[in-house]
Amino acid sequence: MQVKRLLLSALTSLTIAAPLAVISTPASAGAWSTVSDWGSEAADQFRLIRDQGSTDLYLSGYAHHGRNTYTKERLDELNEKAWGLGIGRRLRDERGNDDIIYLLGISDSHKKPQLMAGYAHEWIYPVGKTGLELGLGYTAILMSRQDYFGGVPFPIALPLGSIGTRDIKLRASYVPRLSQKKGNGDVLLMFVSMGI
Repeated sequence: MQVKRLLLSALTSLTIAAPLAVISTPASAGAWSTVSDWGSEAADQFRLIRDQGSTDLYLSGYAHHGRNTYTKERLDELNEKAWGLGIGRRLRDERGNDDIIYLLGISDSHKKPQLMAGYAHEWIYPVGKTGLELGLGYTAILMSRQDYFGGVPFPIALPLGSIGTRDIKLRASYVPRLSQKKGNGDVLLMFVSMGI
């Protein structure tokens, strides 16, 4: 049921550009034109990645909870084995950077399902002639967790980094501390992506 809800939300957000392209009145033509253009470009980019990108498999396994932002008692309760699986499409653009769309499900800090559908952009920096590359970028996600909004998907943007070869990378995303209250801290999620 949650997977259906997440997929429906993701599809809704990704296809919202089509209706926006049709709606326009003389009084709001400028604003709607800007939104419509952005939505149309986003939809075109989504289709390009989907149709021309290569397929990646994601394996998640570790979520590090900041030792200075959680109490010892809280850390003992939290799950750091964020096992999960996902699939995505990755397209290297003409500048050598990666655009990615993906679906990923993991075991969250409370051993409950955390489902994500997202887009990511990484600026790629080759490491000499070693075949290794560093990636730095961001991801925009629709996320569903039981402890936030009763599992209703919500949007979030996070930083993203990677190291590896073009087709096999160790990736990490950082969730910053949102509260000064000890017990609600930061999390570093680490996962592997592999071209298949």
